[in-house]
Amino acid sequence: MPTHQIQALFLGLAAILVLARVLGLVAARLGQPPVIGEIIAGIAMGPTLFGGQIASTLFPTEIRPLLAALANVGLALFMFIVGCELELATVVERKLMPISVSVGSTVLPFLLGSGLGLYLYADHHHGSRLGFVLFFAASMSVTAFPVLARILSDRGMTQTRLGAVALASAAISDVLAWGLLAVAVTVSGGGSGQWRTLLLPVFVVLMFTVIRPALAWLVTACSNRGTPPAELLVPVVVGLLLSSWAAEWMGVHLIFGAFLFGAVMPRDGLHGARRQIVARIEPVTTLVLLPIFFIVAGFKVDLSDLGAAAWGELVLIMLVAILGKTLGAYLGARAQGAGNRDAAVLATLMNTRGLTELVILSVGLQLGFLDGQLYSLMVVMAVITTTMAGPLLAWLYPRRQVEQDAAEFAATASPS
Repeated sequence: MPTHQIQALFLGLAAILVLARVLGLVAARLGQPPVIGEIIAGIAMGPTLFGGQIASTLFPTEIRPLLAALANVGLALFMFIVGCELELATVVERKLMPISVSVGSTVLPFLLGSGLGLYLYADHHHGSRLGFVLFFAASMSVTAFPVLARILSDRGMTQTRLGAVALASAAISDVLAWGLLAVAVTVSGGGSGQWRTLLLPVFVVLMFTVIRPALAWLVTACSNRGTPPAELLVPVVVGLLLSSWAAEWMGVHLIFGAFLFGAVMPRDGLHGARRQIVARIEPVTTLVLLPIFFIVAGFKVDLSDLGAAAWGELVLIMLVAILGKTLGAYLGARAQGAGNRDAAVLATLMNTRGLTELVILSVGLQLGFLDGQLYSLMVVMAVITTTMAGPLLAWLYPRRQVEQDAAEFAATASPS
């Protein structure tokens, strides 16, 4: 690798980290998740502003494959963390409410998204019509579990009944959305695996029946020997990389393998080994590698030359995205006896898309489901729907009500 490319790479990485950090802090000061500022940083460095001169200066064409490789590593680690943070026990404890909310907030946007996908296919078709429609509908159905968790934490809602239901609902919604996306990739043959995609069900079964018990045995063996949890980091990362490779080999994208490996990690044993492993991986992922992903994704967002037709499509996308998620979640909550305010709060939270949506859109662009214009419009939708959550929650669920509900929830949960 020539010296000038090494210099350009390190200079570009420094610029990425500084800009992402600054705009992330600005977003936090405005009451938004830092990820919003980081996504905007990626868009700002792309062709939307100044004709892409910022990106051309800081990131010459020859170093962009290196950035894309780092972004994929960050993506795999991020999806592993998302899988690790899924608490299925919480879902069981909350019983029917999160199931009803998640199904409502997934099925309705999927149906509406299918209709809009059929309409948009004429102007944005790439390959299989069924694959395009399924992918577009799945992208409308996603809820950003990590962003939702961050919003709940920032607003002190994690120790409330609504917060617990929202987390469980988002967990189920994430599983449903990733499943729908995998089906879209498989049906369309969008991945490179072709016939190997048929092995996906076998892969999933093996992960739960072979890999999960093997990981549990490894954790128990290390615990019996008194091995510190940090020693598990290397075998876990190796397993994560192999699982990501297997998913990519089957043509369903590496994110599915990474997510699944996180989901099968043991939840008990070795004094919280899973949490300690995540604690070691998460900082470098969120502070270093994910900002690189945002920049690489931002290179492909161009809002500088959208015509009237494109803005009209954006309006339709926003209407379907907001109506599908909020109405579906609201009706799902009301069906289980939630009051109007509680149902509205859950609907607002389930409408957050953020980083998870950006991951799905990037997959769609890589596999040819989306063209550049539709990708750009969908990124704008993801930013706006996530940004809406803060102001709406401040109105629907003010801090004093959060504190009161948290106290009541703690009193109910504590032993008598």
